[in-house]
Amino acid sequence: MSGVIQQSDADVPAVQAEGVTVAYDARPVLRSVSFRVSAGELVGVIGPNGAGKSTLLKCMLGLVRPDYGSIALFGEPASAARRRVAYVPQTEAVDWDFPVTVRDVVLMGRAMRGWLGWPAGDDRARAHHALEQVDMTAYEKRHIRHLSGGQQRRVFLARALCQEAELLLLDEPFAGVDAASERAIFQLINDIRTMGKTVMVVNHDLSILERFDRVLMVNQRVIAYGPPSDVVNEQTLAATYGGRLSLLDQADETLRRRTSRYDRHLDRTAPH
Repeated sequence: MSGVIQQSDADVPAVQAEGVTVAYDARPVLRSVSFRVSAGELVGVIGPNGAGKSTLLKCMLGLVRPDYGSIALFGEPASAARRRVAYVPQTEAVDWDFPVTVRDVVLMGRAMRGWLGWPAGDDRARAHHALEQVDMTAYEKRHIRHLSGGQQRRVFLARALCQEAELLLLDEPFAGVDAASERAIFQLINDIRTMGKTVMVVNHDLSILERFDRVLMVNQRVIAYGPPSDVVNEQTLAATYGGRLSLLDQADETLRRRTSRYDRHLDRTAPH
């Protein structure tokens, strides 16, 4: 019997970052970033502009190679696991005037799996099913620019589902949408997670941090990482945002809401 212990698939993390350091023109953007995401987790990534969040996503997509350190996805180097990763970009990164329909965008998820040429019937069926999952089949033939912001994000989530990726990276999916759309998108994200997918969300809305399994607080380095109830507090928020007043005010409101909910819970459960 061999003395080598084999690691089962269940034990392999979806993401394993070890000492990731990246610099642009000798200017550090990420400094010794290390964290682990287990398969099936929903992780929120927060930090100010310029904190290195987008660079971190690019490292996970295999588009940026760290100067030091490494990132493994499901036990493979990020560059070798690209087909297992889907990316939902910020709306500003998309050319909405490009002449494509909703179905065309979703079919791009099949192209990311490696097919070339005209999509087959199975590809179109999978694209239609992905649109069903996000409740967007009625818009299948519509031009992507004729959708609302919330609908556009649903379409890109459908593209990720059509790709059949195991890890989804979402870059600010709630930016610029109303409260109802935000709730609907988050419900879709939860639905995707229940399919066994791992989801990481770059997010600026500090009021929804409690909905994540873990929160990664980044400002070039990892300030804190763990369940939101353990790591999100005045000290870590101040360290993350560097005293930026508007964001800290929002953080204070988040903490007040948490305290208020906890107080109401105590009132309900206290003996009378």
